[in-house]
Amino acid sequence: MSRRRLQQLVDSLGRSARHFNKNEVECLIKLFNTLVADSNNRFATVGFDRNVFRDTLHSAFGMTDDVLMDRDCFEVYDLNGDGYISREEMFQMLKNSLLKQPSEEDPDEGIKDLVDIALKKMDYDHDGKLSFMDFEKAVKDENLLLEAFGPCLPDLKSSMAFEQKTFRETRKL
Repeated sequence: MSRRRLQQLVDSLGRSARHFNKNEVECLIKLFNTLVADSNNRFATVGFDRNVFRDTLHSAFGMTDDVLMDRDCFEVYDLNGDGYISREEMFQMLKNSLLKQPSEEDPDEGIKDLVDIALKKMDYDHDGKLSFMDFEKAVKDENLLLEAFGPCLPDLKSSMAFEQKTFRETRKL
């Protein structure tokens, strides 16, 4: 990509990027172009395929869970793909993500209580399940809720290491 074309793209994307400054946008474009160049498929001029994306998630962030790598955050929790996160799906995600502690209490009761709390906090239309709109509003209001039912994003340490490495390497290009 020519320097002029890169600058035009940075200017264009920079106007709409709320969470990145122009240097970061330029670094992300360079990273994308590097990933596309590394992709050995016939679609390399358009983008990179799922395998390159998954390889990047694995190598950069140590992510290995197929369910997490194949979906975005809402879809990770919408296990049956019906467009809603139901009480049962919340229960399963929490049950799988919480450590089991030996106690006399039934652990499922504690998980049911957590589901009730999550629904009370996130279910804005009070229909007993989370739509994407409910989820999006809850996460925008309190981003700690993004991983309310278990991790769906790389951990902070991996993210910071990736960011430092990426921005250092792409500045050299």
